Amino acid sequence: MDPLSPSPLEADEFVTLDDSTAPTTPDGSLSFSPQLQPQDVGGYVDGTSMINRGSLSSDVLVAAAQAPLVRNICCVGAGFVGGPTAAVIALHNPQIRVTVVDRDEKRIRRWNSRHPPIYEPSLDDILRITRDGSRECAFISGRAGCVSGCPSQCEGQTRVAAREPNLVFTTDLAKCVSEADIVLIAVNTPTKTRGNGAGAATDMAAFEAATALIAQHARPNTIIVEKSTLALHRPDIPFPVLSNPEFLAAGTAVHDLLHADRILIGSSPTPAGSRAAAALASVYASWIPASRIITTHVFSSELAKLVSNAMLAQRISSINSIAAVCDATGADVDEVARAIGADPRIGGQFLRAGIGFGGSCFKKDVLSLVYLAETLILPEVAAYWRAVVEMNEFARERFVARVMRKLNNTLAGKKVAVLGYAFKKDTNDTRESPALGIIHALLEEGPRELAVFDPLCVPAQMTHEIGRFAGEGVLQRYGGPVAVHEDVYAACRGADAVLITTEFDEFRNGPVKGGKGGEAASPADPRPFERAEPHETDLLALQSYLRQTTPGTEDPLNRFNPTPPCIEECPDCQLERSVGVTGESKDQRRKERVDWRKIYQHMSPLHWVFDGRGVLDVSAMEKIGFRVESVGRRSWTMDNTYSSRCI
Repeated sequence: MDPLSPSPLEADEFVTLDDSTAPTTPDGSLSFSPQLQPQDVGGYVDGTSMINRGSLSSDVLVAAAQAPLVRNICCVGAGFVGGPTAAVIALHNPQIRVTVVDRDEKRIRRWNSRHPPIYEPSLDDILRITRDGSRECAFISGRAGCVSGCPSQCEGQTRVAAREPNLVFTTDLAKCVSEADIVLIAVNTPTKTRGNGAGAATDMAAFEAATALIAQHARPNTIIVEKSTLALHRPDIPFPVLSNPEFLAAGTAVHDLLHADRILIGSSPTPAGSRAAAALASVYASWIPASRIITTHVFSSELAKLVSNAMLAQRISSINSIAAVCDATGADVDEVARAIGADPRIGGQFLRAGIGFGGSCFKKDVLSLVYLAETLILPEVAAYWRAVVEMNEFARERFVARVMRKLNNTLAGKKVAVLGYAFKKDTNDTRESPALGIIHALLEEGPRELAVFDPLCVPAQMTHEIGRFAGEGVLQRYGGPVAVHEDVYAACRGADAVLITTEFDEFRNGPVKGGKGGEAASPADPRPFERAEPHETDLLALQSYLRQTTPGTEDPLNRFNPTPPCIEECPDCQLERSVGVTGESKDQRRKERVDWRKIYQHMSPLHWVFDGRGVLDVSAMEKIGFRVESVGRRSWTMDNTYSSRCI
């Protein structure tokens, strides 16, 4: 089998590849193998000085100006990292051709249509500009009611020139790599499931398969970004190798790329490594301030990525451990988190108690740190970080135990609705989703029906994954209890209990943060812009503002070219027709709040709601008549009093 050909799961029409950051296993690092150290390669610009370590200085900007000119970038891997990263790079570098390559033909077809395989807010708009090109457009430079003293641009119109497409999605790896000045590697690097280091080490198989093919086709001195074993495949050809880990969060990946708090570039301490780092820095410098571009040694970059995710995961596990104490004492975890978060040394981020973290990076990177500690003979360090994962699993187990206790320790004859399948809101990424583990645990209790709904995930994808994880026999079409629904009210109809497992705003019953009366706050007009010529980020903000203030308008700037036509038997179009969904973007048609009164009317008399994400206003739900259990928060009991002795 071709080493990059999709597996049966990956080849499924509605299933996305598990692309993530680069490998993090120590023995896959350049630092652990002398023969894989990047070689000192000349031939770029004579006399280029070394890059200073730390934040980019003016010296580094000079080095960037002397670095090799970047005209073509190839991104290997069209997943949750590769797709958005390539799109944003292309948006801010119209002079660079950015090509994304993947062997999954169905995935590439979807990237080349109006049905991208992943959802991220604003990603559709960026694709329309970079993949399809754009028309010339104009808009009023200022906003209504501008006060005196505004920039002169407020007085007239601003014109934006047309753009040629510069983002390409293809399956032709050989051509893509052979033409590239920089190759970004964004392929799947999951945790090993067998062999040495199983359960902790990173599985390098897909990464090594990709680097082997890259080595065959890359030109000498092509800059390879991530970690590589290229010297083993073509030892006669030198490649500068950089580590450029991403710090993206699903659901905010585009925002994280547009407004990155840091860009980390690891390189070897050689003139060639410095020039390569400067070349990559010049790509990011088109929209990222130089002070946020940090250069380090290769292994410092790799380790910084691991530690960043491990520290965030640690905070989540820490607050979930306190939630268990709150449930046992009657304290409220939100009040505790608010109090400790007020301490500037701690801060309030990642202190939201619930059913734990998911996604492709947190667990994998914590376990990679565990494996690193074990290989370095640091068992105490390994045990410390392994406890973070164990506490995360405990949070899910405790949630299921709580559901069972309130339902008299049996699901026989009962229907349970699970709202939320993605691992977090504003994404259709389901990797390591807490919901899947909870669904599997509930199936062990023999429910009459287990209904699942998610506002972003494709029903076919959810059905496929649940069947693969728990066995196809659990699916309703094979006589099992699991039914995946396209409508939240159908999922909840007749349910004895509703479980909220993802913090989608659609499931909230209170006001959006910053809003009033349950509605989102009115968006702010970004005009007048600071720049006389608006940046692409400014145009995205204006497009979003105009779209929200003029509902039903997909292209208020009249900038988009037509999207590529779909194939005649496009399965995505067929799905839209089957559920009555129009061709408008998900950004336009979602965010409608669930009507909890309507759900109450059609549930069973038990009316249990288990809030695993802390998204509900409990008192408002109780006024409707629901019995609400929320992790770490005061809990309803059968006699309508609050218990201080919960699981």
